[in-house]
Amino acid sequence: MRPLRVIGLVLALAGLVPQALAADMVASRGMLSDQGPGEPFRPVRGDPDSAVGTVRIKDITSVRGVRSNQLVGYGLVVGLQGTGDSMRNAPFTEQSLQSMLDRMGVNIRSQSPRGKNVAAVTVTAELPPFIGTGQRIDVTVSSLGDSSSLMGGTLVMTPLYGADGEIYAVAQGPVAVSGFTSQGDSEKLTQGVPTTGRVANGALVEREVPGSFNDDGKLAYELFNPDFKTAIRIVDVVNAYAVKRWGVAVAQEEDLRTVHLHRPKKVSAPRFLAELGDLRVAPDQPARVVIDERTGTVVIGKDVQISTVALTHGNLTVRVSEMPSVSQPAPLSDGQTVVTSETLVEVQQDGGNFAYVGGADLETVVRGLNRIGLKPTGIIAVLQAVKTAGALQAELVVQ
Repeated sequence: MRPLRVIGLVLALAGLVPQALAADMVASRGMLSDQGPGEPFRPVRGDPDSAVGTVRIKDITSVRGVRSNQLVGYGLVVGLQGTGDSMRNAPFTEQSLQSMLDRMGVNIRSQSPRGKNVAAVTVTAELPPFIGTGQRIDVTVSSLGDSSSLMGGTLVMTPLYGADGEIYAVAQGPVAVSGFTSQGDSEKLTQGVPTTGRVANGALVEREVPGSFNDDGKLAYELFNPDFKTAIRIVDVVNAYAVKRWGVAVAQEEDLRTVHLHRPKKVSAPRFLAELGDLRVAPDQPARVVIDERTGTVVIGKDVQISTVALTHGNLTVRVSEMPSVSQPAPLSDGQTVVTSETLVEVQQDGGNFAYVGGADLETVVRGLNRIGLKPTGIIAVLQAVKTAGALQAELVVQ
């Protein structure tokens, strides 16, 4: 018997906890891992009644018309500790500062400010759907001039505009920066990106986006990863539920990305989408290999297959090193001291053995690639060559 079940039964018999709570403790044993200290990690077991490999519809789709909107603005960050824009190199900062002070009744047109505690910035934000007037959103602040850091600064009231030119929010507040910079006379140290920061809940929404939700009875799901089979599965699952719930089919596929929904008149749109969004479906994934050559990252989908091929891979390493040497002239001669460099080139090539690679599942493919003993850069070259040979039965995406 599980230790948790024993504890629950003992507590129930002793009257220390209600029987309902003890039953919950016994029933929750499926959500806990049985591994002890020092044992290899094993995944936590989920609800045994949940379908394996399925996800909720609302996790793989979006509702047509429900979308975010981008906002942008231009403002000033003040209160910097000498890390702001230099007015000589960033004249727009000086003009913006003068304009702001003019609106406050301060006239400095006759003289130019020379402080470095002000920085011109762009302010960006994302306006979520259904957000109302008076709610707050986060904003991102990025330096425009030659400011070295925005740490310790405060964003002055900045209007944020939408694509239609209307003001939807106003941002203001202290800027939080994750990086820092420090410098002396001969050395400078920078960690992270100190010229970009965030203002948490820094923008106050002043205008709502009209028409962000279509409530005329015609709704549609749009798949994040378009696929014909996934769209058909969503239609089948939704209609099976709708026939039992409302007595009528409500879903119809349009293409690999869109599933139309016809809301029954007696059901409100929020309740309709809430019930359908919790339905579970098994999404279909195309066989795909994604390669990022800059970072050496290789992602292989579970349905990738490689036809049996024999391959070898040799690593060629070229090392070029230069050592400066000083040639001194003989004493009492008219020669000059000359600095020369000695270049040494070393070439090393590691030959590889032939290995058979092939398989109908991901585990077999990875095992075959590991058998060759390749580094990520080598795996990238091998996969590209296998694709060229026609043995990689998947889409190869190179980023």
